[in-house]
Amino acid sequence: MKSVRGCSFVFFLLCLPLIAEDPNPKEKTTVVVTGTATEIPLEEADRNIRSIDVESLRPVSNTIADFLKLDSSVDLRQRGTNAIQGDISIRGGSFGQTLVLLDGLRLNDAQSGHHNFNVPVPLESIQQMEILKGSGSTLYGSDAVGGVVNFITRRPEATELRLRGGLGNFGVNQQSALATFAGEKFSQVLNASRDFSTGFMEGRDYRNLSLSSLTNYRSALGWSRVSLAHVDRPFGANQYYGNANSWERIKSWFASGRQELGEKTDVAFAFRRHTDLFAYHRYSTNPDAFTNRHAVESFQVSLRRKEEITSNMRLLYGVETFRDAIQSTNLGAHTRMRGAGYAVLDLRAFRRFSFTAGVRDEFWGSNNHTFSPSFGGGFWATSTLKLRGSISRAFRLPSYTELYYHDPSNVGSPFLKPESAWSYEGGADWFPSQKVKAGLTIFHRREQNGIDYVRSSPAEIWRATNFQRLNFTGVEAVVRTRIRRTQEIEFSYTGLRGAQAVVENLQSKYVFNYPQHQGIASWQAGFENGLILRTRIGALQRLGRNPYAVWDAYGAFNRGPVRPFLQFTNLTSSRYEEIPGIAMPGRAVVGGVEIVAFSRKK
Repeated sequence: MKSVRGCSFVFFLLCLPLIAEDPNPKEKTTVVVTGTATEIPLEEADRNIRSIDVESLRPVSNTIADFLKLDSSVDLRQRGTNAIQGDISIRGGSFGQTLVLLDGLRLNDAQSGHHNFNVPVPLESIQQMEILKGSGSTLYGSDAVGGVVNFITRRPEATELRLRGGLGNFGVNQQSALATFAGEKFSQVLNASRDFSTGFMEGRDYRNLSLSSLTNYRSALGWSRVSLAHVDRPFGANQYYGNANSWERIKSWFASGRQELGEKTDVAFAFRRHTDLFAYHRYSTNPDAFTNRHAVESFQVSLRRKEEITSNMRLLYGVETFRDAIQSTNLGAHTRMRGAGYAVLDLRAFRRFSFTAGVRDEFWGSNNHTFSPSFGGGFWATSTLKLRGSISRAFRLPSYTELYYHDPSNVGSPFLKPESAWSYEGGADWFPSQKVKAGLTIFHRREQNGIDYVRSSPAEIWRATNFQRLNFTGVEAVVRTRIRRTQEIEFSYTGLRGAQAVVENLQSKYVFNYPQHQGIASWQAGFENGLILRTRIGALQRLGRNPYAVWDAYGAFNRGPVRPFLQFTNLTSSRYEEIPGIAMPGRAVVGGVEIVAFSRKK
């Protein structure tokens, strides 16, 4: 005891093992990996992180977009239905300020943030989705200003063959096939998916083809993982980018590999090629009609290591390099190289206190670099109440479109500076019982050199511009309760306020389309006969616009070889626009069946 008293308080935390009883009586089963130095139970995170079990909800969902709509802090601004093209915004950030990951590897497109949501793998290949709200640049670098969305692919627990097909109004026709093999040291997932629609209005048709292969193998070195994916999406873009019946076709090829080198080290790489063919006038016979062809190739390599310094302190550090290159009829040919090093320290004591501190230095060009520090902490005030807070800095490099694009309505600027922002967050999580969880978070973000398109009058063209000060303040609240073990009800609300107009006497194109208020109520239930039901009502009011609400409902059977499903979206046929001037569809229904042709547990 005397030796302990002689230690400083910091040394006391480092040298004392975790011997205290865990103050949280909840069983910790959900593990998160996004935005943390190591895998930890969700309730131990010092940040506001949402984890969604995609695998369990897949029978009562239609697209990846359905899962993003479960969180009131996520604003999915869609131009097309069924995730054909959508912009993801978190806490009022622009669509370029949300970083999208696949198994922790970047999917963001260097050409335009409009392509960030072009996830190459089908829904059936995704097992979990994690949403980090607020800055994530310390671990992930550029673009993680408003938040991070990480899609985690599945590792099969059974050898199966599943076939699925569905039909709906607006000419919807869907098919998918999933084949998995699960072994002790080897697993394989093969997935093909097709989604077709003639469109709910003229010029809003689409086709969506996705193919993926996920391979896992365990050797003496550790787990190896290889992912291959391709997506092809041609779609009508009527009124998307101006008063014209446009058309666009985007394709992505994605390949990645991850290799464990023992228990502490892993190396990963990814290659992504993305092409975009855009015709401003879809049916024009004039060869000089405004048509663009873009091809972006992105390459990333990372080396990461985890060290357990003491029983209650861990260190994660690593290095990364990135290369983005574009060949474009409109933007020209450009290449950008980046490199980064980072380190994050995670400290936990008494199973009551937690503290994280990290820093990242990312550099590009000859003399350009930026620091992205972050600090977070948590404290279990009682056995059921946890307090948490964080401070972090994030940045975003301008896209090639913002730098070099030009058309009759928009023009970029090669002199744009990178965006930067400081984010502050404080909150509390309450676990009064194993069936109830509630959370409250207050956040504030202060941006410098924010990027948006502005104009002084409707007669002018939109010009990409930096803004010196742009502040957002908001509140997030969620209550989740489980009824009878098989039913769950959730209510969530996010309120947001932008503190300052962008530039006096100028009209903004994207920044001030954020939702001031968004509330979501959802219910899901599973029954002994295999019936699964889920419904969601979302109400939203954007700045300066009328509020609207959308009600969706889903049902499916999840037992037996033949499993029918039925899905309703926008049941009340609300008229709404997520992006001004681009109408969204009314009531829609899709029904079909999934056939489990073969299934055997490993």
